Amino acid sequence: MEYWIKVEPDVNVYVNDINPLGRKTILFIHGWPANHKMFEYQYNYLMPLGYRCIGMDMRGFGNSDKPLGGYDYNRLADDIRCVIEALGLRDITLGGHSTGGAVTIRYMARHNGYGVSKLALFASAAPSLIQRPGFPYGSTQETVEQIIKATYRDRPKMLRDFGELFFYQKVSQPFSDWFFQLGLQAASWSTIAVSKAWLAEELFYDLAKVQVPTLILHGIHDQVCLYPLAVAQHQGIRNSVLVPFENSGHGLFYDEREKFNRELSRFVG
Repeated sequence: MEYWIKVEPDVNVYVNDINPLGRKTILFIHGWPANHKMFEYQYNYLMPLGYRCIGMDMRGFGNSDKPLGGYDYNRLADDIRCVIEALGLRDITLGGHSTGGAVTIRYMARHNGYGVSKLALFASAAPSLIQRPGFPYGSTQETVEQIIKATYRDRPKMLRDFGELFFYQKVSQPFSDWFFQLGLQAASWSTIAVSKAWLAEELFYDLAKVQVPTLILHGIHDQVCLYPLAVAQHQGIRNSVLVPFENSGHGLFYDEREKFNRELSRFVG
């Protein structure tokens, strides 16, 4: 079932509620610059096992409205709250990839984990995507600024270049083309705005506010959200388990999809 859920008076986000009669619910929050379709290979595994999979397109991406503003983590977390309330979700697993993972952490801290009983982080951009004083483990600020400049200059080329960093395992050209199209579905301004948010957003204090069991899945070859970020998440979230993916990059949901799906379904229960 497809919904457009109002999150602000003039902003609606797209939600695809797959297998709504499933026994346990997982709400997926995608990473930049894709949309909920990136989890196709999870949906196809989890649905036959009886799980309800809900894919949400963050504002500015996929089929959601694309306003000029509202791309800070607080507003994106508030959008998740609107979806959870609108669908009456309770006792769910909230899962997020990359920037989506960072936003789910902010949601848990800002909304006290409303409706969520378990959290799953996939190559999450937390506690900071970039290096900061006392935290030398992220990407450089210059790297992010180059992404922003490239998006202004030639967004399709930026997306192609980013896609080449994304996966550790070789993907087919048709798959690469499909993944590229997911990024093109976003608005250019939302693509830029979220990139700028990486420079401002920190989640060091948010980690300690996560009070539910948390699964951390992260590829050791990740060139976008470096593996030490996962270690910092594990150290900061009290009730967490870290599972390294030895043959994955940033796209571990496809690089090692069998292992990914197995670990996620075991965690959800």
